[in-house]
Amino acid sequence: MARRRYQKPTPKRRGKQWSILVREDVVKHGQRNRKLKRIPLGPAALTRAEAERLRDDYLAAINQAHVGIGGAILFRDFARIYERDVLSTLASTTRERAKSVLKNHLNPEFGELMLRELTLEGLQGYFVRLQATKLSAESIDKTKDVLSGVLRTAVDYGRLSTNPVEKIRLKKRKLTKPKPFIRVDQFYALLELMAEPYVTMVYVAAFTGLRVSELAGMLWRNVGSDTITIEQRYSRGDWDEPKSDASRTTVAVDDHVIERIQKLKSAETVVRAGKARRRYKAVKSDKPDDLVFQSVKTGAPIRDNTVLSRHIKPAARKLDIGWVNWQVLRRSCATWLDQAKVSVKDAQGIMRHSRASTTQDVYQQVVPESQRKAVRKLTEFVRSFEKEAVPMQ
Repeated sequence: MARRRYQKPTPKRRGKQWSILVREDVVKHGQRNRKLKRIPLGPAALTRAEAERLRDDYLAAINQAHVGIGGAILFRDFARIYERDVLSTLASTTRERAKSVLKNHLNPEFGELMLRELTLEGLQGYFVRLQATKLSAESIDKTKDVLSGVLRTAVDYGRLSTNPVEKIRLKKRKLTKPKPFIRVDQFYALLELMAEPYVTMVYVAAFTGLRVSELAGMLWRNVGSDTITIEQRYSRGDWDEPKSDASRTTVAVDDHVIERIQKLKSAETVVRAGKARRRYKAVKSDKPDDLVFQSVKTGAPIRDNTVLSRHIKPAARKLDIGWVNWQVLRRSCATWLDQAKVSVKDAQGIMRHSRASTTQDVYQQVVPESQRKAVRKLTEFVRSFEKEAVPMQ
C-alpha cells in the first residue's frame, strides 16, 4: 500500500456548500484500503479563508506525521483494546458501568469510524444531540468520561496526537433541587432500628465522612486511640488503593467513635433463620490484619449493597426516609460540619476533598490539632440533638 502523504486540498464551492476531496484509509474485514472522499466543510456563505481554516482543522489529525496508520483502527476495535488493558485494572463497579456505556452508546455511534475520524466538531455535535434527549446529566457525563478514557489511551499508545474530548463543552445544567441529607434526629432514630455491626458502620460513616469502600476495607490496625488510617478500600469483591492521594491519610476521630468501634469486639447480633434465631459475634477475629466490619456468619468482607438493601433501607423506610444511602451519610457529615460552623479548610481536610498536595506516609502523618477541635465541635453539635444514648444492640 502506498505511503500516506501530507494533504492540503483546495476547498471548492459545490452548490450550497464548501467541500474538499480527501484520501482516507478505510479498514474493512481486516484489510486497509485508501478511498477518495468528499468532505463537506460548511455553507457556501463562508469566506474562502474560513473554509480553509475548517479544512486545516479536519486534516490536522490525518496530517500528523507521528500518528501513522495506527489512527486508522476502528473505534470498536480499539475499544476492545481499552477494555483489555485499562478497564481490567479498575474496580468491578467502574468496569461494568464503562462496558455498558461502550455497548449502549459509544460503539453504536462511533464503532465503524476510525479513531482519526473522531474530530472535535463531530464529537461536540454528538453531545449536543445527546443533551437534547431524555438521558440524565449524570449519564451524559459518564459517557463523556468513558469516551475520553478511550481516546486518552489512544494518545498514550501513539494512535492519536491529541484527545478531542478534552475540548468538548457541555451545556450548563439547569438548577436542581438540593441533594438530601439526613437530619440529626433522623440519624439517631435510624440507629435505633438497626443491629450490629451495621449500626456501628452507619455511626462511623456519619461521624467521619468515610466512604463505604473505606469502611469495608478498614483493618483493626487502622484504628488508633483518636485516629483512623485509610490505607485500602474494598468494593464488591475488589480490593484497591484509596480513591486519591488525599484519601490515603490519617483522620482525626473523636473518642466516642473509637469507643463505639471497640465495643464491636464484645457485641453480638441475632440472625433469623426461618422461625429460629441464631446468635453470632459481630467480630469473629480482631487481630491487627483482620477487618473491623465483617460478615457475622463467615467473617468475610462486607458487601456495601447488601448492608444497604437488607439493613439500612428497611430501617429508613420505616422513618419515611427511604432515600438514605451511603452517599447521603457522607454528605450529611459534610452538612453537619457546616452547621456546626467548622471552618471550610478543616471540613475539607476531614472530608479529604483536597487535591493540592501529595499525602505523607500513611503511618507517619500527623493530624493537625485544628482537625481534632473540628471533630469535637461536630460531636458537640450532633449530641445537642440527642435526647438519650443509643444502646448497643
